[in-house]
Amino acid sequence: MALTLYVDTPRWRAHQRSVVESFPGLVPVAKGNGYGFRNVRLAEEATRLGADVLAVGTPYEAAELKDYFGRDLIVLTPYRIREDTVPLPQRVIRTVGTIEGVRGLVGGRVIIECMTSMRRHGVSPEDLPKLRMAIDDVRVEGFAVHLPMDRPEGVDPLGETAQWVDQLRAAGLPVRRMFVSHLRAPEVAELSQRYPDIHFRPRIGTQLWLGDHGVIECRGTVMEAHPLAKGERYGYRQHRAAGDGHLLVVAGGTAHGVGLEAPKYLTGLTPRAKNLARAGLATLNRTASPFSWNGAKVAFAEPPHMQVSLLWLPGEVQPPQVGEELKATLRHTTTLFDRIADRG
Repeated sequence: MALTLYVDTPRWRAHQRSVVESFPGLVPVAKGNGYGFRNVRLAEEATRLGADVLAVGTPYEAAELKDYFGRDLIVLTPYRIREDTVPLPQRVIRTVGTIEGVRGLVGGRVIIECMTSMRRHGVSPEDLPKLRMAIDDVRVEGFAVHLPMDRPEGVDPLGETAQWVDQLRAAGLPVRRMFVSHLRAPEVAELSQRYPDIHFRPRIGTQLWLGDHGVIECRGTVMEAHPLAKGERYGYRQHRAAGDGHLLVVAGGTAHGVGLEAPKYLTGLTPRAKNLARAGLATLNRTASPFSWNGAKVAFAEPPHMQVSLLWLPGEVQPPQVGEELKATLRHTTTLFDRIADRG
């Protein structure tokens, strides 16, 4: 009885190959929950693809994956002075976003992050004279720009990348390799033509592992289906059933990420109206769950438990049998599945 991620494996791997072909020099990314697949699985897939380097989120992830991926590992989170010491092999490359970070990694392999319009990490143009003096004691593997995904008017990730290349060169820094995030394939190709002596390496996670939505399907097993009459109590809070129906106990709870949702940035009237409608239903304890039965969303009977969710099915709907599975629409970057089942 599990929350399962089903994968059409041949089609998934065909998609991976198509992305690799579209982005020469692609660096696969495996971080966090491994985009739902877990990082160890993605390290194995990156090995299958013949990747010469794998990017991970933190030094702790690098320590975990060093035994599953035998080539270079890039840690994307910038190194900070006095961070926890994690034993890592020499083939691990650290990202740095400050002059102090560069000076703290004497003898190490580094990628220097440049501050972009993301305003997250990175050195500034004003840092470049000092950076030129600081890099003598490290092995610079390249520079990196992390770019925004959305592109409202005036946002130009390609132009921003080119501007950084020109600034680095003007400062006399050795720009032989640029690691880029969230550029499109034609944009990477254009940069490669404009700067033929620089190897542009796109770091890609979501598009590589989750770009073909048709290859994956999430399902939770029905563990119990209890008939309830109007007024009967149920659950932790002992609410009364509003009518006759069935209480479904389905695999998948807060420990899996079910019911946990990242904040959304809403634009436009329609998304805002839908959000208000959902909020209105929530005040009546009629919150839609991510689970569906017979093509329709099923409501939570109460907030999800740690391992399971209690769902309410009205009396007019024929309930599923114990052991059947409900389709679930889940955000893969926040879900930890009990198992991954390969198909095909």
